[in-house]
Amino acid sequence: MKKQMLSLLVLASAITLSSCGSEKSNSSSIQQNSLEIENGKFCVGDDASWAGADVDESSWQDITNTTTWTAQGVRCENGFGWYRYHVTIPKSMLEKSDLKETVDFNMGKIDDADEVYLNGQLIGKTGSFPDDEGGYRGNWNTQRIYRVDANSDLIKWDADNVLAVRVYNGGDPGGMFAGPVCVRVPNTIDNLSIKVVEGTDGQGASCVCTLFSKMTDTKSGTFSVLVVDPETDKVLDEKKEEVSVNNTENSVISMPYDNHQMVRIIATFTESTTGLSTETQYIPKYILTPAAPAEPRFNTTPLYGVRPGSPIHFRFGVSGEKPMKITSDDLPEGLAINPDNGALSGSLPNPGSYTFNVKATNAKGETTQTFTIRCGSTIALTPPMGWNSWNCWGLSVTQDKVISSSKALIDKGLADYGYCYMNIDDGWEAPQRNADGTIAVNEKFPSMKELGDWLHSEGLKFGIYSSPGDLTCGGYLGSIDHELQDAESYNSWGIDYLKYDWCGYGRKHRTEPDNQTVASYVRPYLLMERCLRQQPRDIFYSLCQYGMADVWKWGHAVDANSWRTTGDITDTWESLYDIGFCQQPDLYPYAEPGHWNDPDMLIVGKVGWSNNLRDSRLTPDEQYTHISLWTLLASNMLIGCDIAQMDEFTVSLLCNHEVNAVNQDILGKQAQRVVLDGTIQIWARPLSDGSYAVGIFNVGKADARVDFRKYFKEMGITSLQSVRDLWRQKDLSTTDVNYFIPTHGVKYLKVTY
Repeated sequence: MKKQMLSLLVLASAITLSSCGSEKSNSSSIQQNSLEIENGKFCVGDDASWAGADVDESSWQDITNTTTWTAQGVRCENGFGWYRYHVTIPKSMLEKSDLKETVDFNMGKIDDADEVYLNGQLIGKTGSFPDDEGGYRGNWNTQRIYRVDANSDLIKWDADNVLAVRVYNGGDPGGMFAGPVCVRVPNTIDNLSIKVVEGTDGQGASCVCTLFSKMTDTKSGTFSVLVVDPETDKVLDEKKEEVSVNNTENSVISMPYDNHQMVRIIATFTESTTGLSTETQYIPKYILTPAAPAEPRFNTTPLYGVRPGSPIHFRFGVSGEKPMKITSDDLPEGLAINPDNGALSGSLPNPGSYTFNVKATNAKGETTQTFTIRCGSTIALTPPMGWNSWNCWGLSVTQDKVISSSKALIDKGLADYGYCYMNIDDGWEAPQRNADGTIAVNEKFPSMKELGDWLHSEGLKFGIYSSPGDLTCGGYLGSIDHELQDAESYNSWGIDYLKYDWCGYGRKHRTEPDNQTVASYVRPYLLMERCLRQQPRDIFYSLCQYGMADVWKWGHAVDANSWRTTGDITDTWESLYDIGFCQQPDLYPYAEPGHWNDPDMLIVGKVGWSNNLRDSRLTPDEQYTHISLWTLLASNMLIGCDIAQMDEFTVSLLCNHEVNAVNQDILGKQAQRVVLDGTIQIWARPLSDGSYAVGIFNVGKADARVDFRKYFKEMGITSLQSVRDLWRQKDLSTTDVNYFIPTHGVKYLKVTY
């Protein structure tokens, strides 16, 4: 993340009494006696006097703490920035509290290390700065909550207080995010919390709502759970109980709901003696993608690129009742299809376009697809679809885990929708090379060659990871000074995809005299490209160098098939918003068949970057936004979760053939952001059939209703000929175009006009 020094000033008119809660997730606790601060002043630099109350902020820039300073145009890597807030804390907040003990300052998350001052005095610190003992240590993903005694002279009740935040950014992006800042006086009720867990009740989906208490004293009151339609605010179901809880006795309400409908679960406990309450609002998973028909249906792109003489590994993706037979009566010479799994293999010695028909047959019927192989100099005519091991297992990846995910890709039907690359990320390399200098695998990978052969027999592709430096990000061996040997090893194993990660090369790069030039960033990637092109097979070349030196402007020059445009993504709305909505809008001119912008891997399903996996922290609405935006961006669609543990909701996200068809559209145009209207963004992508894929996104904190017609002129629409809801695979009215869009959600359409 990019980081800077920011200082925020919040005017009294911008501060509102509110119910601010803890770290954002699918659920949020409503708290009383609190206020929120979102906007303020910022300055790049470092001056100890900026912690004090009397600072001239007239030259400081306006900023918000809801997203990183990088996303707001600030550039400050490996440096300091300060935020300053002016806030009046009403004494009524203290008077309304039944505890009257502390004032809590919830600062959100800060990338990477911070010190927070109240009226010139340090009240909290997370991480450490470069000049601290032990040196710099960032902690960007930790929620900062700093506590001050309510009786402290440090707090000026009903008067101006200054919050000053010193931030060190150890690598872009940087600054405060996950705001607003919340100031609150805790109550006894804050020792009670409600946890919502999805499950089944034997008849269908349900949410189990559990009321917990940290106190030995028993608290009594009303525990209620509502199922609400957010579009109409209609209460669909309700349960209410009179309960008593303490630290040894909880209360539980199980609430069924329709998991094919967007709903909200609102669970509230109201304490009987004080009338204070705590509330959790939870967004359960809901499935929009209709079930695939039993009859055969082709779901993969009808176009494939290969270089003359290179081996072909392709799997025709066909959904429908199994068993299924995949055949062709007019295959070009040199090609063969395995009828049991649809794996196409062979090679074509001469350039040209080869068109033939493929037939899929099962007990319910048959269907035919016209398929073209374009044999020439360009591969990756559509973005890659598949899986990468990093976001689930990180360095704990093993060959057995890769095989289990590969089998699950087939068994759960994802291979029927075009997912084919199975990519091993960091952590496969041995500590030392072989005596002849060739790369060796560690004990977790008994045989790369056997793994590759098995994947190819199933029509899947095989990916690997390395770095142009001496070491990878995880400290394993890189390819420096062994580029040709490694490329030859990849060929012998049957590798189809190389992710080439900058990491360790940064140390060498800093010593190069021309390290400020674009050529210095190009050099290591051009070297490996020349080694890959000497191999008698196609290897998708994925640059992973985080967008440095505007890689999208020169990635074509090293014949890269994709290039990372950002830092690593994480499963938070802040990361998704920063990478997807802030860093991609201007990159559309650089994407085309064979060369794609890559905003990083998918963060749906069970992730964890280790052996400890958990559900993605994105809400269901955010996950619909994630997949919709990535398909509009013509992005690499690499699943980052453990496929073997994938639930029905995640499968439905990834296996919507109309949504995936946007990503795989053979025109190869990336979407443009055509409307930016406050918290509403509209992105549009032209498709090969003359229609447009249109994503109407609500990036704000509240649900919205959007009149699409309002933006017709801006989008060049004179009249709509057709409108189709891509997630629901349903035709919509061309006249009634007023859409409900939940917070952080999307309305995904295919329109003709």
